[in-house]
Amino acid sequence: MNKKIAVIGLGYVGLPLAVEFAKKYQVVGFDINESRVNDLNSGHDSTLEVTDANLQTVLNKNEEIGLTISSDINTITSCQVFIVTVPTPVDKNNRPILTPLIKSSQTIGSILKKGDIVIYESTVYPGVTEDECVPVLEKTSGLKFNQDFYCGYSPERINPGDKTHTVANIKKVTSGSTPEIGIEVDNLYNSVITAGTHLAPSIKVAEASKVIENAQRDINIAFVNELAMIFNKLDIDTHAVLEAASTKWNFLPFKPGLVGGHCIGVDPYYLAQKAQEVGYHPDIILAGRRLNNGMGVYVANEVLKLMVKNDLAIKNAKVLMLGITFKENCPDIRNTKAIDVFNALTNFNMNVDVYDPWASSEEVNHEYGINTIIEPIDKYDAIVHVVSHDQFLDFNFDKFKKHKSIVYDVKGNLPSANTNGRL
Repeated sequence: MNKKIAVIGLGYVGLPLAVEFAKKYQVVGFDINESRVNDLNSGHDSTLEVTDANLQTVLNKNEEIGLTISSDINTITSCQVFIVTVPTPVDKNNRPILTPLIKSSQTIGSILKKGDIVIYESTVYPGVTEDECVPVLEKTSGLKFNQDFYCGYSPERINPGDKTHTVANIKKVTSGSTPEIGIEVDNLYNSVITAGTHLAPSIKVAEASKVIENAQRDINIAFVNELAMIFNKLDIDTHAVLEAASTKWNFLPFKPGLVGGHCIGVDPYYLAQKAQEVGYHPDIILAGRRLNNGMGVYVANEVLKLMVKNDLAIKNAKVLMLGITFKENCPDIRNTKAIDVFNALTNFNMNVDVYDPWASSEEVNHEYGINTIIEPIDKYDAIVHVVSHDQFLDFNFDKFKKHKSIVYDVKGNLPSANTNGRL
């Protein structure tokens, strides 16, 4: 299959995929964010998912292979394969927002040609590709699905910040709107995914497989979060319990924590929405979401209890929060639950400084209205270790503590002797 490929959306998912394909194919990376396009064309990826060296290696390599990055729709008109990697968020009521997918489909539909293939990678509930996106493609293009053009679905499995499980090293689920197209889509991905592929029997099966991956992880973390709440009341070290239990071969080694990000904290709502549409109320999925959504407030309350126990004044207390990104060693702040800890602490009339060497201060201010500090210089009544960036493992807590100050470790990665409490 020697076709020109367009990757629509150059975020955490789209860019690594475009770079991987550009090693063997002629690829156009398309994004409506001109600032993002300019940064990438300068040879730098602010998400840090692709190194500058790898990006610069494939940029505009030659006419046969390589990557062109643009916000001009005319640059993708000659492509035969369109891969959509746009976000699929939820609204304030946790209902799926398909607007980015619909708009991308409209864009592609306006230039769609006979024989073209449109592959969606965005996480959705089963049926979105064929029931929501295909009608838009047909209406905009005037072409007939599975006669003039075809579709595929291959869910993204990117793990932001993970330099081991990169796009080429994660087995890829593929699917097509006809058996023949399924094979063609599978062969395309198999040519660049060294971990191999799995061809699902239908697009709906592939869609469902992705959305349950994150729902399963969400529920497992909710379970250990609930265990942490129980064991804290019983004055038992949750991490010691999990360490003991994990000596059994089939025990799943999940740890308690804040569940945010653009995947695990969002995707279960997509499956729940579809379940409710067909008349089923998904008790376990939504219960897991409710519990995990409340962990930020729980952490803040635990910090408050420890401060009271240490005779520390709550009002106007100075608190240092270490980390604002949604996970360690990653600049991604989308749907971070660290913000829930911040909001709950400030609601207690505490003065909270946020220090995160990974996060962009401009992005944090734009998204959450918080001015992060360049580095801590004061002494604090409480230090809350929220995100376990590698830099924090060597953090000099004593340097920034006042008399009777407390240290709370959300991730449980610090030596227990150095903390007053942990999740």
